[in-house]
Amino acid sequence: MNIAEIIGTNNFMVLFGSVLLTASTAVIGSFSYVRRQALIGDAIAHALLPGICLAFMWTGSKSPWVLVPGAILTGWLSVLCQETIVKYSKIKEDAALGIVLSVFFAFGIVLLTYIQQHGYASQSGLDKFLFGNAASLLLPDLLSFGLLALAVLLLVLAFYKEFLTYSFDPNFAETVGMSSTWLRLLLNGLTVVAVVIGIQAVGVVLMAAVLITPAAAARSWTHRLPTMILLAAAFSGSSAIAGVSISMLASGLPTGPLIVVVLSLIAVVSFLFAPQKGLISRNRRQQFHQRKINRENLLKLLYHHRSLGLKAIYERRPMEEQSIKKGLAELQQAQWVRQENKAYQLTEPGEKAARRIIKLHRLWEYYLSHKVHIAPDHVHEDAEMMEHILTPEMEALLEKELGFPEKDPHQSEIPYH
Repeated sequence: MNIAEIIGTNNFMVLFGSVLLTASTAVIGSFSYVRRQALIGDAIAHALLPGICLAFMWTGSKSPWVLVPGAILTGWLSVLCQETIVKYSKIKEDAALGIVLSVFFAFGIVLLTYIQQHGYASQSGLDKFLFGNAASLLLPDLLSFGLLALAVLLLVLAFYKEFLTYSFDPNFAETVGMSSTWLRLLLNGLTVVAVVIGIQAVGVVLMAAVLITPAAAARSWTHRLPTMILLAAAFSGSSAIAGVSISMLASGLPTGPLIVVVLSLIAVVSFLFAPQKGLISRNRRQQFHQRKINRENLLKLLYHHRSLGLKAIYERRPMEEQSIKKGLAELQQAQWVRQENKAYQLTEPGEKAARRIIKLHRLWEYYLSHKVHIAPDHVHEDAEMMEHILTPEMEALLEKELGFPEKDPHQSEIPYH
């Protein structure tokens, strides 16, 4: 027994169709996200409605083979209008997108209302393009939109290298012989088709979420575009499966909005918990770095004063008392600091670590003074920041670049050993 027999043929088509439509849309959305054109999908989606209405008014048919060309025509026209406004006026891109979105959508609503009020035969169901109706996907719809999705994916594979280069650096694409104009037109055309594909699942209103949200979520997990595209498609497909499944179990709930809700939850989890760019991970790294700075500043203080009590440390180091106590505890645990008679002193490993920090500080002061030509009395604060982030590799390069100077600009000895 296969999955289609288990859940029913119609439900299987809805499930498969929703996955196909949202995943293929997410692939193109990744390029829109990289190009910083997050709003273009929203503008195109709203511009499709008048094309759908005009195609229906002209033919009286609701066949995808009739409505899709009309949608693509007005979608492409909206892109040309936006580019023309930006090129020949002082209006910025985001404002131009807002203008195009509003005008085309308003025109579409006028046409839709006209159709509903003037007794067009078979007009019922056109309003589903506003909010989508994935649950009504039939075999002809699946074939039509499936072929479009396949064409989009094949073109992305064929021109992947060109799209990658143009999306990150259009000027470099021109220098290596690629036509930025042609690539922009092709990418915008594929975006129009991708929006037409996705609108069947989630509608005009929610289309921007399906186009951009998967890419934004995927970007939190990776720095590489190929991985980002695959993750975006996987996130979209997973949200489609979850949305359709919930809609099947809870009769009456709309499929498209459920897909977007699940996709939004995936994005929230990504923004919070992604290991490199997630908010929680970044906050942990910042806290770790701040604790490291606090420990190293305490090491320097004890190196200069040899032995200090807790009160004296409070007076000499502008840090919170809790941070000082925690820093000293961590240094004691690392066996870099010991406490004798209520005074803190450096151990031999602690003194070695302190000398390295002071060396880095004075080397950087020397660099700023002799290489950047900043006055010696203006280099301390910059050196204070840099001493904590210089890696051993950068340290070796800095020493070699400066020729191992013996003294800093203030004539203090630079401790190499």
